[in-house]
Amino acid sequence: MTPADPSAAAAPKPAPMYQPRRAPSHRWVNIRGLEYHISQWGDPSLVTAQRPPLLLCHGFMDIGASFQFLVDAMADHEGENRYILAMDWRGFGRTRGPATDAYWFPDYLADLDALLCCEALGLDGKRPVDLLGHSMGGNIVMNYAGVQPARVRRLVNLEGFGLPRAEASEAPSRMARWLNHLRHPRPLRTFAGVTGVKARLQENNPRLPDERALWLAHQWAEPGSDGQWHILADEAHKNINPLVYRVEEVLACWARITAPVLWVEGAESETSRWWGDRFPREEFEARLAVVGWLERHTLAGASHMLHHDQPDALARHLQAFLDLP
Repeated sequence: MTPADPSAAAAPKPAPMYQPRRAPSHRWVNIRGLEYHISQWGDPSLVTAQRPPLLLCHGFMDIGASFQFLVDAMADHEGENRYILAMDWRGFGRTRGPATDAYWFPDYLADLDALLCCEALGLDGKRPVDLLGHSMGGNIVMNYAGVQPARVRRLVNLEGFGLPRAEASEAPSRMARWLNHLRHPRPLRTFAGVTGVKARLQENNPRLPDERALWLAHQWAEPGSDGQWHILADEAHKNINPLVYRVEEVLACWARITAPVLWVEGAESETSRWWGDRFPREEFEARLAVVGWLERHTLAGASHMLHHDQPDALARHLQAFLDLP
């Protein structure tokens, strides 16, 4: 008998990967000329007046699959009886569209508006839905709920802080930087394997457990013909937005929100890490004060990716809020 190879016996076992408990189906629908990728949990037969569709809107450089842990936690609490959808925004994930030099917030709102009228997904644009957005997605749904208040029954904002105030005097320099980016494109980082993608996700969020990070890595990137793993996003997202952020316009939208709003943040989020002293907390609190009906929660043991860090705690708050009479 040939003796066993001791090096083989010592080889580390591959890390376990997260297994979704409520797996989604995948749909592609035409939204304003783009093939939008939709993750779908359940179907329209689950919809009632008290439990409308719940649409989940991801943040910058993220994907709809990012909400899988939250969807599973919700199913643990209330069963699989809620119709939930998550899209990959244009230029992210598996949503297909033509090449572009920039991405504009009005396009995100228009895409969301069209999606809520997509009969193929059981949405008719007439009956209000529940909207949840994280980070960039939180800003989109807040603006949308002010522009189309009748379309939204409940609104959930997960750390959609917005951006620091910009002055009109900054417009020329921002435009010049944008033009420079167009002349000198900056490619997105690639990785030698999926473990490199996993490490990158955990670098961004050290709280992300190995099994969740590995699963997300398979959703967030894919291998290319060059043997490298490529992030599923358009490199044009690395270009600076040439338009200045007009706080007064944003607040005019937020002030028109009629839906109850749930604001949730992570106790360990460090906004100063992103903006330094350009966006003090007091200024954000003044912005949030224009919202008419607001419920707030802070999740211990969570940072900006709170739906990854504490999906169970978030699911409990979310279920209670959505089930309010």
